[in-house]
This record gives sequence, structure tokens and C-alpha cells, in this order.
Amino acid sequence: MNTTTQKNELIFGYSSGNLGEAKSLFTSMYLYLNSVASKKASIFDNILAQNLHDLDGIKLKKLKFSDCIKNKNSTEENVRSNNNPLANFAGDLNNINWKSVYKGFKEFNIPVNDNDSVKLIKMDPGTSVPLHSHNGKEFILVLDGSFCDEYGEYNKGDIQINDQKIKHNPVACNKEGCVCLSITENDVVFFGKFGSLLNLFTFIKSFFK
Repeated sequence: MNTTTQKNELIFGYSSGNLGEAKSLFTSMYLYLNSVASKKASIFDNILAQNLHDLDGIKLKKLKFSDCIKNKNSTEENVRSNNNPLANFAGDLNNINWKSVYKGFKEFNIPVNDNDSVKLIKMDPGTSVPLHSHNGKEFILVLDGSFCDEYGEYNKGDIQINDQKIKHNPVACNKEGCVCLSITENDVVFFGKFGSLLNLFTFIKSFFK
């Protein structure tokens, strides 16, 4: 599932403004951390801009950059937000109020106006997540450290896109663990010895979102 085509579709959706708030946040962080993805976004932006320029029946309006700016303070805030898009939603990433889910695994939910669930995940070195899948797509972006699963190793700036056909058992690297930004379109589905119990816990937890 984690193909170049899937990644390009995500970036193109961002450039064309067709993503919801959750995936827009996710993709903006992806472009911020990954120079290759950022270059692709620039290519898509130029293509879309040229298509807009070529539209018939629309008169171009000459604007100065100052016409698009409300005030000086908002400009300065936008410049700062471009440094790290996630900071607008979660604040200083060094001062996150993590919630411990189990030993070595913490999370922080990010409120967005979207049906998708967005959270930060922090895994201590060697910590693993039980074998699972999702009733929908899952998007994972590594913000720091790395993790590996049955499909490879993922380092800072890498993303993994999974669908309901994918089962995996992520494990944080033994040296520094990992911090990830995660989007899920639906609930997780666990497998294995304790799968039924974990699924029951997830079901009950869904009532308190």
C-alpha cells in the first residue's frame, strides 16, 4: 500500500486544496521534513498554477503582495507557522502533555475539524504495538527517531500509508525510540492472543472520544 503513487496522490491533493484539515496538517509536516516530497509539491503547484493561468474567460487581476496581507502581525505569525506547521496545533513539541497508554507507549490527541483522528505517538526504545490493522486508511509520519515493521524501516521524514488489508507490528528503534504523527480514518483492529480483549477496549474507548 505504501507506494510512490499513494504518496504522490497525497501531495497532489494537498497542492490542489482537496484534503481535509487532518491530512493537510499531516502533509504539510511531511513536506516540512522531507525535501524530496517538498520538491514534488513545488512541481504540482506549478502545474496547477499553469492550468489556472490557461483558463479561458477569467480576467487576471494585478495584485501587490500587500493586497493579500491583513496586517503585519498576521504576516509574522504565518512566517513562524511555516517553520513547523504542527506547532500551531500542538504547541511546543518539547512540552507535550503525553498520555500514557501502556508502558513505553504514549499519545497526544490533536483536535481538528475533521472526521479523521489525529494524534502524536511516542514510543520508547524497543517498544512495540501489537499486530493490528485498521477499518480504513492509516497514515504515519516519523517526526523523530525511527521504527520498523514487516514492511521496512522508517526514519525521520518517512511516511507509511496502510489500508485495511495491511497487518503490521511496529517496533521503535532500540537506540532512541520514535515520535510519529498518525492519522486514522477508523478504529484499529487487533489480532493475536490478546486481540479480542484489545478490540473490546478500543470499542469502549470510542464512546469517550
